[in-house]
Order: sequence, then structure tokens, then C-alpha cells
Amino acid sequence: MRKDIHPDYHKIVATCACGNKIELGSVDSSMSVEICSACHPFFTGKQKLVDTAGRVEKFKKKYAKHFQAANK
Repeated sequence: MRKDIHPDYHKIVATCACGNKIELGSVDSSMSVEICSACHPFFTGKQKLVDTAGRVEKFKKKYAKHFQAANK
């Protein structure tokens, strides 16, 4: 193998948007992620709705009559 062609591999701390910090090994100097095992719905069992551009409200408004009829 040739010398001095491989990147430096070192320990870093990856930070999640929820505040969880995980120690990893990487060639990057730092890492931030949006979702981790501490806040992912598959691991926690809790569902999170992330409303982007009012899609949930748009859906509820569109199907409001259907939901009212189902509740009767």
C-alpha cells in the first residue's frame, strides 16, 4: 500500500437535533444528524408528525366532511 494517501481517522462526537450526542469514528471532523436512535419512532415507539408546509392541516381540511360522517 502507498503511504500518505489515506485520510486521517479520528474519534468525533455526532450531535442529533434532539440533543443526543454519540461518539463515533470518522474521517470527518464533526457531524450533525437530524434523527438518531434516541428520537426515531421505530426505536421509541412514539409517532412524531413533522408538518411541512401545512400538509396535515390541508389533509384535515380536505377530508373534514368524511371524518364528520364517520363519527356519526
